[in-house]
Amino acid sequence: MTKPVMLSVYGAETICASCVNMPTAKDTYEWLEAALKRKYPNQPFAMQYIDIYEPPDNKQEKELAEKIRNDEYFYPLVLVEDKIVGEGNPTLKDVYKEMEKYGYTENR
Repeated sequence: MTKPVMLSVYGAETICASCVNMPTAKDTYEWLEAALKRKYPNQPFAMQYIDIYEPPDNKQEKELAEKIRNDEYFYPLVLVEDKIVGEGNPTLKDVYKEMEKYGYTENR
């Protein structure tokens, strides 16, 4: 690994209309962070939560937030670097698979 991988979780305070009975995007962010710290201890990664209604002043993040607001994607939307690995109800398996492409290895 040369640098920590960036994971982005896009979402909003309200739950996605198609995601009734699912955790909020913030809950997904916290759950994902805890799971990754357990799976890859001492292997740094960075995470950011992006509110789709108040995205940072970054063209790519604003465009993706707009696509979510326009129902092109469900949220929470999870990206590893710039690759979408889950939307609506992301799975750890898909996130782990992408992380391992960047050299992350399971703690044994």
